[in-house]
Amino acid sequence: MQIEFITHLKECNLSENTIRSYAKTIQLYFERYEAINKKFLLCFKGELVERYKGKTVNLRLQAINKYLEFIGKGRLKLKFVKLQQSNFLENVISDADYRYFSRKLKEDNRLNWYFIVRYLCATGARISELLQIKVEDVNIGYLDIYGKGGKIRRLYIPKLLRNETEKWIKQENINTGHLFRNRFGNPITSRGIAHQLKKFAVEYKINPRVVYPHSFRHRFAKNFLDKYNDLALLADLMGHESIETTRIYLRRTSNEQQALIDKIVTW
Repeated sequence: MQIEFITHLKECNLSENTIRSYAKTIQLYFERYEAINKKFLLCFKGELVERYKGKTVNLRLQAINKYLEFIGKGRLKLKFVKLQQSNFLENVISDADYRYFSRKLKEDNRLNWYFIVRYLCATGARISELLQIKVEDVNIGYLDIYGKGGKIRRLYIPKLLRNETEKWIKQENINTGHLFRNRFGNPITSRGIAHQLKKFAVEYKINPRVVYPHSFRHRFAKNFLDKYNDLALLADLMGHESIETTRIYLRRTSNEQQALIDKIVTW
């Protein structure tokens, strides 16, 4: 049944990371419980609450609920746990650190990594989406991404970045196929990117906690709203199903809040 479930998830056009996460959750459940019933499901939820943070718990519950729908037991679906929403964004790279980080990568001739960081921050791509970008997409200026329910989201590549990329791929003699590759010429992995970015952060003396792929997507959103305050457009560009998800970018980071307080509160 689990194999059929994975096939079903692929047919729903879910990302590989999501499919892997859902499959892992279902495997985890059946390692502990032999059947699907309300008692066992509630016990499993209790274990999740004890072991993980709220956001992770809800991701696991989402996987369970998806599986319950698949096997025709949607009536047993579990309620998500309530999350305590922070009034500031956490662990988001500052614009100054992003510019310093990308500049250092370029100066040190780590151009593959320079463009990885640039694309993450200039397009708002998720890491799974970044890995799909091909030379052909650079040539036309965008990549169409097929999401849940067959929805299409267009990932735009800004003109300045396209022009810079075209010079680089010409220099590297990359004429077709995936834009970002490892030293063996194969498409790079999301895990490999996350690991290497942390190493560069340490080397360049930037807080490693703010240097991870999704941090640059957050920075894209923050910078976009600073320059063009259109929340609905940003929601479309980010691929958010609800504009409420996008509202978090109206909040300031804790560092930004601190700087404002230091400037304003003089009494």
